[in-house]
Amino acid sequence: MNCAWLEERQLVFRDDLPMPVPENGEALVRVTLSGICNTDIELTRGYYPYAGVPGHEFVGIAKSGPLAGQRVVGEINASCGVCEACTHGRRTHCERRTVLGIKDRNGAFAEYLTLPAENLHIVPEGVPNEVAVFTEPLAAALEIQEQVRIAPDDRVLVVGNGKLGRLIAASLALTGCKLTFVGREHGEIAPRSFDVVVECSGNADGFALARHAVRPRGTIVMKSTYAGDLTFNASALVVDEITLLGSRCGPFAPALRLLADGKIDPRPMIHARYPLHDVSAAFAQAERQGVLKVLLVP
Repeated sequence: MNCAWLEERQLVFRDDLPMPVPENGEALVRVTLSGICNTDIELTRGYYPYAGVPGHEFVGIAKSGPLAGQRVVGEINASCGVCEACTHGRRTHCERRTVLGIKDRNGAFAEYLTLPAENLHIVPEGVPNEVAVFTEPLAAALEIQEQVRIAPDDRVLVVGNGKLGRLIAASLALTGCKLTFVGREHGEIAPRSFDVVVECSGNADGFALARHAVRPRGTIVMKSTYAGDLTFNASALVVDEITLLGSRCGPFAPALRLLADGKIDPRPMIHARYPLHDVSAAFAQAERQGVLKVLLVP
């Protein structure tokens, strides 16, 4: 089958990858549309030593398993179900997990992929593919509200006006909180003025702004992946009693409901579509300043 292949930070198009064979409990999915995420870009920069097919945002048609014939999206963490993390409700941190297009599992920049059947969710009728492909990043945005209670009187700052930042801002706006949404180099934020700051710029300047803006005993939510190390003054975090919270994958069901109800419409974020064989050009476009979502069509 056709795919994009990443190895030693080099991304190339291949037309000779064997079709994936689902293991017990897995389903084969024909990919209809996939999206380039900042994590995919960071993988090409060495964020994680991954070799294989990248890509984890997708919509497709299940070709086997209990949802065969249905249009589906999929949660990206495939867990074992029996380790200590799994049995204590932390399946996304399974000790033996594979992660679609990121860790030990070929991903969505291909004609076909496999995932555990339990990871798949049916896309509601009326939700077009170019909307459904945003389910995974919208779920990641909603994870913030699973971790932190956001009240209408909370002052919330979102740092980073890229793809994920816009979805986070859109989802937080539905809470009625006092929301501010800025780029990582915004210079007019008053110090110590926000209860919750969400850092999703993926840049040290963005974290510095988040640290500048959060009040004592406030919370910084980290939604970025970084290639390389991030340095900060840990003593100052202790003195100000700042909660530093990592946040990753999130719930698919409420994300699909928001998309189906039209409460969040991500289509204005779509900048371009490329055929899979032009994956190098697609990534070059996705890395340009100001470009939001770039989609790949197998």
